[in-house]
Amino acid sequence: MQVAIQKTIDFVKETLAHAEAGHDWFHIERVFKTAQTINQQENGNELVVAFAALLHDIADPKFNNGDEELGPNMAASFLASIAVDAAVIDHVKLIIQNMSFKNSFDGAGFTSKEMQIVQDADRLDAIGAIGIARAFTYGGFKNRVLYDPAIRPEAHLTKESYKNTTAPTINHFYEKLLLLKDMMNTESGKTIAAERHHFMLQYLDQFYKEWEGK
Repeated sequence: MQVAIQKTIDFVKETLAHAEAGHDWFHIERVFKTAQTINQQENGNELVVAFAALLHDIADPKFNNGDEELGPNMAASFLASIAVDAAVIDHVKLIIQNMSFKNSFDGAGFTSKEMQIVQDADRLDAIGAIGIARAFTYGGFKNRVLYDPAIRPEAHLTKESYKNTTAPTINHFYEKLLLLKDMMNTESGKTIAAERHHFMLQYLDQFYKEWEGK
């Protein structure tokens, strides 16, 4: 197991060597560690959780012309190349295909204990101090303004609406980040999310004060 995981770590590090800073190896490493922490309480399949956490962003559609099958297929091909059991590969592929926030607009799809663990770990990295840093990193990458009081946050009702937004980064708090606390699956995830959610609210209060020159 450890040999296979180390090979996966090496593969991910190499593949994401030049990735955008919010979706790089360090993001993967944090999700991997958080998933392991959650799994200590949830007792999911350790191998599935590890592989899914490590490979979940191997080819994020945002950076690959919206291709949502590239990542799952790359993950499956790699795992097959290191002789991982076919049932584990299929499970990991399903997790990667279904765990992203944007897929929540499609309604209930595939789920498993392992997906819930990895999904919580990934969503936790999108909130709190690091989540704020990642939001502004991506906003800068896309050349979006920090905040524009004239552009109100939207309540996205469809996957396409969410994917196609070009709104200021502050709007992203209301359109995704502040929603994640109530979307956690596991008790461990809910506990961690509550603290990080509170920090984001404090940050927004400070942001608006500074915006007004106070």
